[in-house]
Amino acid sequence: MDALIFIVDSLLTLAVYAFLLRLLLQLSRADFRNPIAQAVLRLTSWLVLPLRRVLPPLGRIDTASLVAVLLAQVAATAVVFVMLTGVAMPLGPLLVNAARDLIVATIQLYTVAIVVYALLSFIAPGTYSPAVGLLSSLCNPLLQPVRRVLPPIGGLDFSPLVLILALQALKILIL
Repeated sequence: MDALIFIVDSLLTLAVYAFLLRLLLQLSRADFRNPIAQAVLRLTSWLVLPLRRVLPPLGRIDTASLVAVLLAQVAATAVVFVMLTGVAMPLGPLLVNAARDLIVATIQLYTVAIVVYALLSFIAPGTYSPAVGLLSSLCNPLLQPVRRVLPPIGGLDFSPLVLILALQALKILIL
């Protein structure tokens, strides 16, 4: 039973990350001609496109993508809870737990993205790949304010480290 719970939880978590990545890429105005962004679009369109027919965007926010992320997280939280306990979670605690899990997932996604972005800048500086372009558009909106306060020291950019520390502190506060 534990293996089944692990598999279901992992698949649902990956689905949440796909929807979350779609929303964050839209908010950061990433290039959706990027092959990785195209894959994210294809993976998530089955839910977002029908929602888009009903939910109009609010300014820069694609409400269909936002609702899809929320639905995916609520479903994941509910399914895993039922599998672990055998009973359904009441709606109030379900929504609170789902919101907390979504915030933590966002922090984890950004932490991994920033680590990979920083590593790629050390391994292959100045080169371009679809992953670097996507990570750049995703991470730079968070890194730029830190870079304004903490400029590069001796040619080294410590803003990813500072941002990762801040994200992890925020995660600790939330949990």
